[in-house]
Amino acid sequence: MSIEKKGPWGVLARHDVYDNRWIRVTHHDVTTPAGDTGVYGKVHYKNLAIGIVPIDLEMHTFLVGQYRFPLEAYSWEIPEGGGAMGVDPLESAARELREETGLRAARWQKLLEADLSNSVSDERAFAFMAWDLVQGDAEPESTEDLAIRRVPFVEAFRMVAEGEIRDALSILSLQAVQLLHLGGRLDLGR
Repeated sequence: MSIEKKGPWGVLARHDVYDNRWIRVTHHDVTTPAGDTGVYGKVHYKNLAIGIVPIDLEMHTFLVGQYRFPLEAYSWEIPEGGGAMGVDPLESAARELREETGLRAARWQKLLEADLSNSVSDERAFAFMAWDLVQGDAEPESTEDLAIRRVPFVEAFRMVAEGEIRDALSILSLQAVQLLHLGGRLDLGR
């Protein structure tokens, strides 16, 4: 039996157990770094996670509220969604911002790249800050029943600190903006 090495892990066998247009779940028979045999499940995401922190002239941002089926709970988040592999993440961010909020931004800055839930998935995330905003009509997907809130940044930061915003990409992105602000590096070119 041949063993494919993946760092200190060995892969004895693998097979897909589930596949749809968004994810694929693969079961792996493995040898662990300690040499024991075991199993490992991996969720492969077919899109990038894209998040946007829009900032208006009064230092407010926009949050999106929606029911999250996997959590069986309502969630307040930054505008976010999926971006196709092979498409510039910034292009996907502009589309997501427009679809979910109706906003269009003239200026953009990449905030971060992150690996989300990396113990079981390969999901990669990109987040951007967007400003010089123009309001248009939102174009949500048929699976989205969204509420939009315009809130001062201090309110969004409070919501993160008090656990009212629990979405990982939202927390990472809002805290990245907060760090820029605290460090005097939040330059919106005004």
